[in-house]
Amino acid sequence: DEEFDELCFEFGLELDEITSEKDIISKEKGEERAKGASDVILYKIDVPANRYDLLCLEGLVRGLQVFKERINLPRYEKIIPAEGEGQRLIITEQTAQIRPHAVAAVLRNITFTKDRYDSFIDLQEKLHQNICRKRALVAIGTHDLDTISGPFTFTAKAPSEIKFKPLNQSQEYTAPQIMDLYRTDSHLRHYLHLIENKPRYPVIYDSNGVVLSMPPIINGDHTKISLNTRNVFIECTGTDITKAKIVLDIIVTMFSEYCEKPFTVEAAEVVYPNGKTHIYPELAYRTEKVKPEYINKKIGISETPSSLAKLLTRMCLKSHVAGNGNQIEIEIPPTRADIIHACDIVEDAAIAYGYNNIQMAIPKTYTIANQLPLSKLAELLRLDLAAAGFTEVLTFALCSQEDIADKLGMDISATNAVRIANPKTAEFQVARTTLLSGLLKTIAANRKMPLPLKLFEISDIVVKDPNTDVGARNYRHLCAIYYNKSPGFEIIHGLLDRVMQLLEVPPNEENGYTIKAAEGTAFFPGRCAEVFAKGQSIGKLGVIHPDVITKFELTMPCSALEINIEPFV
Repeated sequence: DEEFDELCFEFGLELDEITSEKDIISKEKGEERAKGASDVILYKIDVPANRYDLLCLEGLVRGLQVFKERINLPRYEKIIPAEGEGQRLIITEQTAQIRPHAVAAVLRNITFTKDRYDSFIDLQEKLHQNICRKRALVAIGTHDLDTISGPFTFTAKAPSEIKFKPLNQSQEYTAPQIMDLYRTDSHLRHYLHLIENKPRYPVIYDSNGVVLSMPPIINGDHTKISLNTRNVFIECTGTDITKAKIVLDIIVTMFSEYCEKPFTVEAAEVVYPNGKTHIYPELAYRTEKVKPEYINKKIGISETPSSLAKLLTRMCLKSHVAGNGNQIEIEIPPTRADIIHACDIVEDAAIAYGYNNIQMAIPKTYTIANQLPLSKLAELLRLDLAAAGFTEVLTFALCSQEDIADKLGMDISATNAVRIANPKTAEFQVARTTLLSGLLKTIAANRKMPLPLKLFEISDIVVKDPNTDVGARNYRHLCAIYYNKSPGFEIIHGLLDRVMQLLEVPPNEENGYTIKAAEGTAFFPGRCAEVFAKGQSIGKLGVIHPDVITKFELTMPCSALEINIEPFV
């Protein structure tokens, strides 16, 4: 087990845990339920989402064997049958509106065992969940070719015109009945929405009108694969042709090793509505050229070109040195759709070299980090506000619409608030535009505490701003509140004077700060003042309006101050 764990790590995978069906069930549902479950040891392996070729045992074992240099990478071949003997899949124009693309291939003279069959079905399911995006982009159908006769037709019909016996069912159903049948099915109900409200459903027939499948929901029972199946017809339909080609390539490369001639696939011809034809699977090999020094520089190693080529060959990327040793030529097999750019090749070279073998080095660029001036100012103010007898609180940056609008006597459109598109709870609908509501909610939650309550918070508020690249802007606000039997306006006013004293802003109009009578919806009329500093309005202070106090379920008067501290940085 330890050796295998080590091997997985070297190959860039993670052996998650070693367990058994019995262990899993007893963990989730208790030991009673686990009685009679299998004791066979299971390895749970984490595979990166882009490595579709490692999603089944066949591919994983093949990859590890090549990595350990026990076998050479197999060469996948497509065999094009003689004229008129191959299978054809004809796409009609009706499919254009719903699922326009289809690709197909045949695995000839394949030998299934129970394990191979399970792995074959399992790989399709994993691909459906992963690259096929829960069958939205691609749906895979595999059929026993000996039970049907080509050419096959991929078309789209009105739901009431489609009738067949779905997989593992005992009778025929029409398409709407099939939808109703699977509405309660824990597995298939998640895919119904993909075609449910469309006027036509996609369907594939053979030349005798036998239904192969109704993608992306279910195959027909007639073409069901069993352990005795010798020839498999594979069709992938979808809305994304690139993904469909990748999926087909992965399935045929993984399971062609069980064919009579290993690693060979019989090609099928797809006929498009415009009459054009194309042979699938593509099984395309392509070559990329990368400079050895590029690989060495990116990883931080100094290997010779020939040893880099050997490392890449171990990662299923057959490579050799070309052109006087200043180029490495890499052959990308059809199983590696994840190789898009030279950096993907570099990553594989690094995995084969071993991340733990790369020497650590001090970066060439020398930088010293520094605290943001705004954060430094906020940190200094926090200490002094605490020294003035106020207690710091930290409240959520998200709140409900009424917290910042209705409860403070404002209209939501006037707040310029940033909304969450699909909030999970009513408490987190918008980003706060003021810190005041957070402090009032904190007092409401602490009404049992001895009076007076003196609280403050220095945090960011968020407002919409069309001039920024993200459409919103943050401002660092300071908010303080005093809650007692009397409003205590003089205490909040004193705190403002103390903050200005600390910021070395004198109390005058020219280059200091002043306060002027103002009106604010959250404040008591005639008891509210606007604070001006550095020639601009930076906030308000005053006695909170009784309506606001009632809406926040408080019973005593209170006064508050909220200013923007960014102009003082």
